[in-house]
Amino acid sequence: MDTIFALASAPGKAGVAVIRVSGPEAFTTARELTGAAHQGRGMGLRQLRDRSGAILDQALVLAFPGPGSFTGEDVVEFHLHGSVAAVSAVSAELSGFAGVRLAEPGEFTRRALENGKMDLAQVEGLADLIDAETEAQRTQAMRVLSGDLGRRVDSWRRDLIRASALIEAVIDFADEDVPVDVTPEVGELLDRVAADLARLSEGVGMAERIRQGFEVAIVGAPNVGKSTLLNALAGRQAAITSEYAGTTRDIIEVRMDLGGLAVTLMDTAGLREASDEVEKIGIALARERAQAADIRVFLIEDEGERLEMERQPGDIVLLSKADKRSDRAGAISGVTGQGLETLVADLTSELSKRSGRASLATRERHRVAMDRARASIDATKQVLSRGPDEYDIAAAELRHGVMALESLVGRVDVEDLLDEIFSSFCLGK
Repeated sequence: MDTIFALASAPGKAGVAVIRVSGPEAFTTARELTGAAHQGRGMGLRQLRDRSGAILDQALVLAFPGPGSFTGEDVVEFHLHGSVAAVSAVSAELSGFAGVRLAEPGEFTRRALENGKMDLAQVEGLADLIDAETEAQRTQAMRVLSGDLGRRVDSWRRDLIRASALIEAVIDFADEDVPVDVTPEVGELLDRVAADLARLSEGVGMAERIRQGFEVAIVGAPNVGKSTLLNALAGRQAAITSEYAGTTRDIIEVRMDLGGLAVTLMDTAGLREASDEVEKIGIALARERAQAADIRVFLIEDEGERLEMERQPGDIVLLSKADKRSDRAGAISGVTGQGLETLVADLTSELSKRSGRASLATRERHRVAMDRARASIDATKQVLSRGPDEYDIAAAELRHGVMALESLVGRVDVEDLLDEIFSSFCLGK
């Protein structure tokens, strides 16, 4: 296997730059560059020199012998001065060693997976952690990265294998008049796993929302103050405002952190009967995006005003332009800021309540694997109800369920996913 290297820190000028090397020639390259042996775990400040003896940089060199490293292989890290020129010079020198090459995106993590240091769910958790922008995203990613999902899968797998072993024992001793009825224990095992799978499967959608971000649409008639409200919430001039109706024709999006949750606020076109073809397109898009949003904030001019679309649980209805009203109760103003804190608190409360239903499983792929396992369990229970003559079919169904769970953590049937997953990683991961 090739020895690989890559810049593991962000590119560009910085205080420190880290180049990571992993593979069978990692310690050899470190010895050639520093003139010192790195056979065990350790560190040291060393001068890095090229083949002619010229100094490339002074670096902190860390050695991590396999299998106790991130990749499971021998790993060396060079902590250089954060100079673009220094990184280029050391990288060029590393490229000159036989069997050493630049890593592909995600190749370090892929080797960690192949060497049993991580399962596939943990790899996805690592990708989510790198992309995390909010505390909720970080917390969720860390739960997956720590291996919680993999441990849960191992528990389900053990229960299904135990159930399968009980069924196959009956098959093996079918001619020996074994009086033991295994169906009560098998049924208890299957019910327990199925209930756990159902609970986690239901929460995948909400976990994906935490990972990708919630959407909140500001909806209302033209000139009701939607863009002004968006600008006030964003703290900047994100949308154009004017006294002319129909100014907003496209969806204006602002990314925010509300209570540790990633939220995209959307200013939509004013909902009305329009004659202008471009405005019609904007209104149709506004309706589509607002319907798909997690929460809609309706701005209305008058109490009892008919809403332009159906109100859903969690939606908020507010009177607009509080700065122009004598009675400002229950009204909001993007001009003066009245009601903004209350709106933010209400949105945060509602989204936090929803995020509490999030599952440990965070991706659609996880849900599909769990649903396949549940389908196998349901099929097993149906076959068992028909009696011992079909127990061999029940055992086969359970094996399908076990394989579905193993695919969740990358033990089987996931080769086609790997290139797509690792392509999203940076070179140093």
